[in-house]
Amino acid sequence: MKFTGLILMLSALAGCHFPVTNRGNDYQIIDKYASQGADQRIRFLVMHYTAEDVATSLRKLTEEQVSSHYLLPAFSKNDASQLSVYQLVPEQQRAWHAGESYWRGRSHLNDTSIGIEIVNQGPKQSWFNTRWHPYSQQQIALLIALSRDIVQRYDIKAVDVVAHSDISPQRKQDPGPLFPWQQLAEAGIGAWPDAATVEHYLAGRDRTAEVPIARLLGKLARYGYRIEPEWDASQQKKLLVAFQMHFRPTNYRGEPDAESEAIIDALLSKYFPAAPAS
Repeated sequence: MKFTGLILMLSALAGCHFPVTNRGNDYQIIDKYASQGADQRIRFLVMHYTAEDVATSLRKLTEEQVSSHYLLPAFSKNDASQLSVYQLVPEQQRAWHAGESYWRGRSHLNDTSIGIEIVNQGPKQSWFNTRWHPYSQQQIALLIALSRDIVQRYDIKAVDVVAHSDISPQRKQDPGPLFPWQQLAEAGIGAWPDAATVEHYLAGRDRTAEVPIARLLGKLARYGYRIEPEWDASQQKKLLVAFQMHFRPTNYRGEPDAESEAIIDALLSKYFPAAPAS
């Protein structure tokens, strides 16, 4: 009976017409059936700065060691020409921009992300302080237009638009504290906490009051950051610096304070409402 049923099924299939796609003369592809066991390969959008000028950036990003899908050049204040962006790697291919990385349960983010490098000199050290180079208005306008298209094309979630420092906080600090995350979020790109919700979770506490580091790190892990139990105080501080550069760039000393906790609570309540922050 089993063989009879199989023969009948094959006979029926033989009489069916399947849509096919020609692939040369050797074989054809039948694409009538779509598997449910699949999802979008591109899940993350990662922001970088190059720490180089445009010529050096182009040279380094087109060599074998490192690459990025897009490079945004720098523009002078008087440049009124058409804003252009360099595409160095097709979106469907993997670029080498993230390196050792982790975000929201996934590692090796080169496999699942698009990288955007922005020509910016990054930090300039002196004896007394660190001065960060600003991004130009033209760069940010171009970045918003490009990023909006990418986010819409792949349905990238707000929490998955990240800094290189978010996914590799122990070794990276780009795109730095002058990167306009709030402006991007207001344009529909990336996450940002609501000010009123931050105040709600601050609950009248002194913003600089110290909070338990373990409690704060636990909340950052729930949001998406990688936390390792064996990290020492210096490694924990680098993680806090990365978070504060992104969401509180006016103060990124890496201290576990009440305002930082209120910010992560506000983010968790906004983007992960099924798992309240506190």
